[in-house]
Amino acid sequence: MPAKNFLSSMQQKRLQKALREGSCPHFRERVLMLLLLNDGKTYSEISEFVGCSYRTVAYWCAHGDPDHLDSLRDQRENGNFRKATDEYIQLLMEVTKKPPSQLGYECGNWSGERLATYLAKQTGIKLSGTQVRRILKQKNIRLSRGKIQFNQKLSTSKKQLDQRVVERSQ
Repeated sequence: MPAKNFLSSMQQKRLQKALREGSCPHFRERVLMLLLLNDGKTYSEISEFVGCSYRTVAYWCAHGDPDHLDSLRDQRENGNFRKATDEYIQLLMEVTKKPPSQLGYECGNWSGERLATYLAKQTGIKLSGTQVRRILKQKNIRLSRGKIQFNQKLSTSKKQLDQRVVERSQ
């Protein structure tokens, strides 16, 4: 472990500025780790203060370079952990415009799970129904569910239901 005050004043100022202005919380956390290490804190003290594992602190304190702040970043900021490619999302948009019966399903509505299953067969990318619904929500598309469609049918045939109620009461 480096000695206390191992950072130059320029490195310290750069790290403090990155801590204040950084937009990614993971990046800011790693910057804070280096600053705490510079203050003479141990890995255990830093992990307890920051609220992460000892191994995480040890990794970023050893691999983080105060002269190259990009060494404290990972690809999460760039959306690298997303499985859904642009092509996947485009296919998802096209599929939601078609009824499931047109693609060989016997059901009347798409669900997130059905979409995920269909797209996994088409693209090889396996997502959960929740992930598919989240993508659709970001694109301002709402899936029709059985209840919603059922309520719509009731409102359109309200006269028929009223007639049945009247007939049964007689």
